[in-house]
Amino acid sequence: MKKFTKKENSWALYDWASSAYSLTITTAVFPLFYKSSATNAGVSASDSTAYLGYTIAIFTFILAVLGPILGTIADYRGMKKKFFLFFFTLGVTFTALLAFIPFDNWLLLLVCYTVAALGATGANVFYDGFIVDVTSNERMHLVSSRGFGLGYIGSTIPFLISIIIILLSSNGTIALSSTNASRIAFLITAIWWLLFSIPIFKNVPQIHFIERDGNPVIQGFKRLGNTFKEIRKYRTLFLFLIAYFFYIDGVGTIISMSTAYGTDLGLSATSLLIVLFVTQIVAAPFAILYGKLAGKFSEKKMLYVGISVYIIVCIYAFFLETIVDFWILAMLVATSQGGIQALSRSYFGKLVPKENANEFFGFYNIFGKFAAIMGPLIVAFTSQLTGKSNYGVFSLVVLFIIGLIILSRVPEPKETSTMNRITN
Repeated sequence: MKKFTKKENSWALYDWASSAYSLTITTAVFPLFYKSSATNAGVSASDSTAYLGYTIAIFTFILAVLGPILGTIADYRGMKKKFFLFFFTLGVTFTALLAFIPFDNWLLLLVCYTVAALGATGANVFYDGFIVDVTSNERMHLVSSRGFGLGYIGSTIPFLISIIIILLSSNGTIALSSTNASRIAFLITAIWWLLFSIPIFKNVPQIHFIERDGNPVIQGFKRLGNTFKEIRKYRTLFLFLIAYFFYIDGVGTIISMSTAYGTDLGLSATSLLIVLFVTQIVAAPFAILYGKLAGKFSEKKMLYVGISVYIIVCIYAFFLETIVDFWILAMLVATSQGGIQALSRSYFGKLVPKENANEFFGFYNIFGKFAAIMGPLIVAFTSQLTGKSNYGVFSLVVLFIIGLIILSRVPEPKETSTMNRITN
C-alpha cells in the first residue's frame, strides 16, 4: 500500500485536532459545567436541560439551512479555504472564551457555546469537502478512515488531561476549584484544536473548483436552484443520502443516549467517563481496519457490516440488565462507530462531482443533522408507550433495516468518473 502523502496526513490530522472539541465540549465537560452554573443560578434541572436542548436545536437548524448555500459558494476558486478558516476561527475563539465567562452567567455560557458549535460544525462541512482535493477515489476510504482513527485517539489525549485536572481539583490534591479546572479544560481544547489544525491550512489547497462568473453569492444561489431542478441527474447521490439519513440517525441516537442507558444501570459519572474513554480507544483501530477492509471488499459491503453490527447492538440492548452487558454493548458500538462514519464520508466523496464537492457535502451535513432528530423521538415515543426504555432502543432496528434496504439500491460509484452523474 502506498504511504500517505503530506496532503492526506495534513487533512486527516484535522480530525485529530477538532475531535477534542466534540468529546470535551459537546459530550463531557461543558454540559456538566453549564448544568452546575444554571443550578447555582437557581434554574431548575428540567429548565436547564430544556434550554440546552433548545440551544442545540437552534445551531443545528442554522447549519442545516446554511450548509448547502455556503457550500455552493465555497466551490468557487479560492473560497473553500476562506470559509473553512472563518468557521474554524469562530469555533476555536469561542471555545477559548468559555473559560472567561463568569460562572453565574449561564445564559452567556449558552450564547458562547452556540457560536463555538456553529464554528465547529460549520468548519466540518468544508473539511469534509476537502477530501476530494487531497486524494484519489481509490484511496478515499483509507484516508477518511485514517481521519476518524486519528480523531478518536487525538480526542482522548486532551480529554484525559482535562479529566485528571478536574478529578485532582475535586479531591483537593491540587489547589484549584472545580470551576477553574473546567475552564482550563476549555483552554486546553482550544489550544489543541488550534495547533494541530496548522498542517491542513498550510499543506492542503483547493484543487477542484468552479471559476467565478459574476457575484459568487448570486451565482451560488442560482447553482443551488439548478441542482434541485436537475435532481434526477444526481439520483445515486440522493438515494445514498436517504439511506444515510436512516442508518446514521440510528448511530447518532445510540451515541447520544448511551449515558442515559448507563445511568439506568446505576453507573456513576466517573464510570461513564471511563467507558467513554475506553470506547474512544477501541474505536480508533477499528475505524482504520474498516478502511483497509473496504479496499479489499468495497465500502458498500463494509457499510453493510457496520449496519448489521448496529442491528445486533439494538437487539442486545433489549436484553440489557447488568453493567457487564453495558460494557459489551459499548465495545460492540466501538467496533463499528468510526468505520461506518468514515466509509459513509468516503463513499459519498466518490459519488460527488469534484468541483461541486462543497455544495453536496452541505447536503450531506443537512441529512446528518436532521437525522439527529427522528431517532431520539422514536426512542422517546416507544419508551413512553411501553413504559420500558429497552423497547425504545430496540425500535431503532427499524431505522437500520430501512437504511440497509435503501443502500442496497445505490449503484457502486464509478472509480474513473470525474462527474459521477447517474442519469438512469
